[in-house]
Amino acid sequence: MSQSNLLHQIRALPIWQGEITAEPLNGGITNINYLVTDNSGKYVVRAGDDIPLHQVMRFNELSASRAAHAAGLAPAVVHTQQGLTVMEYIESRTLTEDDIRAPAMLPRVLELVKSCHQKVPGHLRGPALVFWVFHVIRDYTAALQDKNSRHAALAAELATIGNRLEQAAGPFDIVFGHNDLLCGNFLDDGRRLWLIDYDYAGFNSPLFDLGGLASNNGLSEQQELWILETYFGAPVTDDLLHRYNAMKCASLLRETMWSMVSEITSKIEFDYAAYTASNLARFRAALDDFQNT
Repeated sequence: MSQSNLLHQIRALPIWQGEITAEPLNGGITNINYLVTDNSGKYVVRAGDDIPLHQVMRFNELSASRAAHAAGLAPAVVHTQQGLTVMEYIESRTLTEDDIRAPAMLPRVLELVKSCHQKVPGHLRGPALVFWVFHVIRDYTAALQDKNSRHAALAAELATIGNRLEQAAGPFDIVFGHNDLLCGNFLDDGRRLWLIDYDYAGFNSPLFDLGGLASNNGLSEQQELWILETYFGAPVTDDLLHRYNAMKCASLLRETMWSMVSEITSKIEFDYAAYTASNLARFRAALDDFQNT
């Protein structure tokens, strides 16, 4: 859809009071977002259809977003219509990786993640999805091969590694995961934190979110041990650390392959090739560490 057509659809939504202004919000690499202002205030409009290739189904994102708001973690959903979701706008700043790593911030972030795992299921209604990273890796492999990606040969190797990681990461506990813990999905309004963007939300192992939190934000080994001990409320055993490191590798592998697929499918202006290279290097480093322990 062209930008002019999208803006026309946004302006035609029946919820606005008076004239509106609509400005693109930069930074999103899955969806197109706009900041809309009318006479009643500010809103975020997310535009996007289902993306089955990335396991993104909008009914699931919507129900997860509503449940997260009911749990006190996320902004309210104001309106939905024809691939558009209007969200409450939170006056805030987006966290950076440095923010996440800060000693005063990391405990607050971890508590928010744990609240998502524990509280959201009590408010979730309707069908719910499982986000199983190892299935995603296998599915991405097939997509890259079917679409003759430049990464098709490498994908087969990565899928084999993913299968080994699946064996190493079990047995599995299940919680309701956010599954996309990039620093850009945490907001700080000066009083509290918010967790946004539930595109990939679904039932999953808590180790996926904990591994993703660490790998996406460059946590130190000491910080990783701290989040495991704090999250589970017990000393970290060798078995837990082994399973966690396997899942952290899987999180990095999924992010890498997500970017590989996005290179050939996404219409968003973003350097996916550079993002692929960066995540592939981080994955290989994490895998080397895992295999050498």
